[in-house]
Amino acid sequence: MKIVNATIPLTAAPHAPVSATAPAQASPWPVFWIVSIAVFLVSLDTTMLFAAFGAIRAGFPGTSAADMSWVLNAYTVVYAAMLIPAGGLADTHGRKKVFMLGVTLFLAASAACGLAGTVGWLIAARVAQAVGAAMLTPASLSIVLDAFPHSKRAVAVSLWGAVGGLAAAIGPSVGSFIVDTVGWPWAFYLNLPLGALSLWRGAALLKEAKKPASRRPVDGVGMGLLIVGVGALALGIVQLDSPRWSASELAVAASTGVIALIGFVQWARVAPAPLVDLRLFQHRTYTFVNLATLAFGIAFSMMFFAFFFYMTEVWHYTLPQAGLAITPGPLLVIPFAILSGRLATRLGHRPFLVGGGLIYACSGLWFLLVPGAQPAYLAHWLPGLILAGIGVGLVLPSLSAAAVNRLPADQYAVGSAVNQATRQIGSVMGVAITVLLLGHPGLTHQSFVPLYLCHVALALLTALLCWPVNTRPQ
Repeated sequence: MKIVNATIPLTAAPHAPVSATAPAQASPWPVFWIVSIAVFLVSLDTTMLFAAFGAIRAGFPGTSAADMSWVLNAYTVVYAAMLIPAGGLADTHGRKKVFMLGVTLFLAASAACGLAGTVGWLIAARVAQAVGAAMLTPASLSIVLDAFPHSKRAVAVSLWGAVGGLAAAIGPSVGSFIVDTVGWPWAFYLNLPLGALSLWRGAALLKEAKKPASRRPVDGVGMGLLIVGVGALALGIVQLDSPRWSASELAVAASTGVIALIGFVQWARVAPAPLVDLRLFQHRTYTFVNLATLAFGIAFSMMFFAFFFYMTEVWHYTLPQAGLAITPGPLLVIPFAILSGRLATRLGHRPFLVGGGLIYACSGLWFLLVPGAQPAYLAHWLPGLILAGIGVGLVLPSLSAAAVNRLPADQYAVGSAVNQATRQIGSVMGVAITVLLLGHPGLTHQSFVPLYLCHVALALLTALLCWPVNTRPQ
């Protein structure tokens, strides 16, 4: 997701490079839609699995919620660690090549997930799926940035982010319906026809960007330290109340995670080609955007995952009912992402990041104080869902756009990959915390109080961290 000290904004570069992804006179929109199909599938996969979590667990009797959480977290940990080297591979080995390989691996792994007969097989297939997703995601954003002129890049990036919002909107309802009617394997098989379309059209229409003379080596040590660090911390969180793990064992796991992450930073200081070039964080805006992305990533996954627990365990909705009930909030992400993208071209991203963070905090406060044990969807749930959708629509795409706003063209993929990896690390922590708090029977509204307090605090922290962000055109 190698940096020079660049301060040229994407919207005001004096000498824009000639696009290598699309011909100079050709419309960039066909390119945008080809890569967006693949990004849509990656985003859809995540939200569908939040909906399918219970059904997948039921398909493997005797598996605890903590163990099953690794179907989500193994994917997310590997995805986060692989995003950054995948961004470098896209920049140095060819964006089209890496994108096409990523889509191919993602589809093959999706088929393997659907065929999984054991939890171990499913987790292994999810790891392979994560590698494919990591390859295609930063490559897709760099292809989009390269296809559009500088004056339209803020809008293009916001639309690229809105594609993920659309997937989040329909993922719960589609996933719930599919799982309830034809079984959880089809949550993975659904990727195959759309992914094949992206491969077919991409082979014909995408053109390879000019590759630099030097190629960046892959930092295997850095990748290993990041995977161990994030994975060990997640393990320590999800197994915190498990009788199978002693306090000393969990302390060792958590300590291993902290030591590995400290080692990751120290290695990045001395490695000749580190996974994350720490000079990226010399830029004040980039640093604060990534800190905000981490906080928001935790809050977002906690909120989304908790929705299904509340709907099915407290209000006793069926899975399809829960999926439909959640849909209106994510649907609002799309128009607000487009609106904020257009206005950010003139105003910068800070008003939308700070305002969106505050609105998102209000949604958490609503869910904390208003819903009760008796279902009252229109009066007690929908208003909070609307607030959450507006907040996410303002914050999530703006974080992605602000992260790459002042990076040079040859570092779009790496810069965005670091930001996307940061969000995925936040997602791992959010899932782990949610499973710890809610992964047991007999949930009541009171069970959700600590989670929604965390939601409010993290949303306020996001707004605070975004206050120093400056992407206003100069």
